[in-house]
Amino acid sequence: MHHSIFRKTGFLLSLIYLLFNVSVAAQATRQAPPSVDLRMYDIVENASAERIEQDIRQLASFGTRNTLSDTVSDTRGIGAARRWIKQAFDQVSADCNNCLEVSFQRNLVPAEGNSRIPQDTWVVNVVAIQRGTLFPDRYIIMSGDIDSRASDATDATTDAPGANDNASGMAGVLEAARLLTQYEFASSIIYLGLSGEEQGLFGGRGLAEQAQKENWDIMGVLNNDMIGNIEGLDSIIDNRSFRIFSEPTPPNASEEERTRRRFMGGEVDGISRQLARYIHQMTQTYMPTMNPMMIYRLDRFGRGGHHRPFNDLGYAGVRIMEAHENYTRQHQDIRVEDGIHYGDVIEGVNFPYAAKLTAVNAITLAGLAWAPPQPKNVRIGGAVEPSTTLVWETTEASNLAGYKVYWRETTAPQWQHSRFVGNVSEFTLENIIIDNYYFGVAAVGNDGNESVVVFPSDVIR
Repeated sequence: MHHSIFRKTGFLLSLIYLLFNVSVAAQATRQAPPSVDLRMYDIVENASAERIEQDIRQLASFGTRNTLSDTVSDTRGIGAARRWIKQAFDQVSADCNNCLEVSFQRNLVPAEGNSRIPQDTWVVNVVAIQRGTLFPDRYIIMSGDIDSRASDATDATTDAPGANDNASGMAGVLEAARLLTQYEFASSIIYLGLSGEEQGLFGGRGLAEQAQKENWDIMGVLNNDMIGNIEGLDSIIDNRSFRIFSEPTPPNASEEERTRRRFMGGEVDGISRQLARYIHQMTQTYMPTMNPMMIYRLDRFGRGGHHRPFNDLGYAGVRIMEAHENYTRQHQDIRVEDGIHYGDVIEGVNFPYAAKLTAVNAITLAGLAWAPPQPKNVRIGGAVEPSTTLVWETTEASNLAGYKVYWRETTAPQWQHSRFVGNVSEFTLENIIIDNYYFGVAAVGNDGNESVVVFPSDVIR
């Protein structure tokens, strides 16, 4: 009899132990990954104002980098500038055991129909690709502009050093490449120098069209255009603030998508706006002394930048730039009038500030390139119910820890709440009413890095 009791007791203890372990294992799959990636702090700290200054001075030394300028000289003009940029990328690649694929990308722009192209012109970009180890055909892109201009956009001979517009952005791209080639990433990073910006965004247009033709999987484009000025014509000196311009929704959305948005919401939740929110969040997490300003516009009022050609074709893209512009230093012949100095010269660039904005880009590139692919086909349900359910398609990835559900009030600019829900394909937020919030889902890596948040594209059928 006592043996029977002992056997039953032992069986019960074994069963309790087994159930406990199963419970612990189940909880482990829902355990949230780290909230920060310590490597990001090293990337921020290592962004070098000295190297950026050297690169800006070198680019300004070519006299003019007008797209229509000399392509033969080794010391002056757009040709010398783009060859030097390629050599700089080649050197970065040599330093990382040839980890970059460096090349020129060319597009012939005809004069016909283009007021700023007086003769047929080859617009030449410089492309450097750092291939990812898991998803080599998935890209996050950082771009800067190679070209500069004087007062007249078609003036190919007058000095136009373009120190801030946009040697600063191009130098930032080179420095980001130096920083990030010290690491390996799951997805690929493209470091990009674009030409023809001042003539009509032709370099970006040519590359975006190639990307579309070849079905590139682009997570986003970070267009850096003027990241070095801290003293604005508004009399404000500010070395902490910067702007992130992003359009609300893709311009090529279908009529069905527009109709769905009318009833589901999401007028400020397009892919470019989510990318902007990601940059904002990364900056606040790893660079809390900086002040990222999300600007709800494609670009500055009535003006344009090289992220637009990518936006036009449905890719996520934003413009990152200084908060306070000095218009006397933009698109101006070098001169002095009434005591005012005009021209985009070295003296107008703050190199430590350019290094900070370069670091903003670098941690964003790193976060997205380390993160697993974002969820696909995110759908939502919960009408006339007390809770909200999200469903999505998962991706097989060895670096995937699981997914995080985000939500915010409909008038809030940033995501306010989040919950890591594990490696699942659906989740219900109990007692969170669908009518009162906007929702999204992000993939989370084992190292804590996340994809961009994906806004639901349809309802659960």
